[in-house]
Amino acid sequence: MPGGRLPQQERQRIAAGLADRLSYAEIARRLDRPTSTISREVGRNGGPGGYRPQQAHRATTERARRRTPAPPRTTGAPGGTAEEGIIELAVRTGLPRTTARVHVDLLLSEDGRRTAAELTRRLEVSPASVSVAVNYLVQHGYVRRERDPRRRHDIYVVDDDAWYHAIVLSARQTLASARAAMGAAEALGLDSPAGRRLAKAGTFLERVVVDMTDSADRWRTLLA
Repeated sequence: MPGGRLPQQERQRIAAGLADRLSYAEIARRLDRPTSTISREVGRNGGPGGYRPQQAHRATTERARRRTPAPPRTTGAPGGTAEEGIIELAVRTGLPRTTARVHVDLLLSEDGRRTAAELTRRLEVSPASVSVAVNYLVQHGYVRRERDPRRRHDIYVVDDDAWYHAIVLSARQTLASARAAMGAAEALGLDSPAGRRLAKAGTFLERVVVDMTDSADRWRTLLA
């Protein structure tokens, strides 16, 4: 998480970036972290010429151990808090880390509502990073954007119906891929190897989308 503890894998990528003479800003961009996090990490652990990821990881772990008690563990979050575990799972599915952090922060908020300023302050990330994250979440149906007419700013909301809308949007995108595959199959000719392969893929995706949409409609009442 930006501003938080770095996993060892990211420290190794920092070392690789320093070896390639990348700027702190470029390393931060590749890791989806604030530049200040990278500069602070390197400055605390030997500087650009003496940074060693394994030593940095051990030193940071030792400092954290002296400062605070170990965070509570859960079976859902090996090696971290429940919130960190959810974030890591989201990242493994391909979600950018900052986007995952924004989504989880909204999910765990009292009323499922945050302004961009609140997200920026709570997560210690730039307003631009929050903007990119919430735009992705809104586009994919995970979050709804509301306008506060009194304060003239947006509020980002996770409601009970968000999961349904996310599945419906995903189904539409998959259906578009299925139809594109079928169109390409017809253009190539269904008697050609590539045509047959694309036709099978398109049919498969179409059937899966139908089942997914039917299931979402059937179980939507669980979110009511």
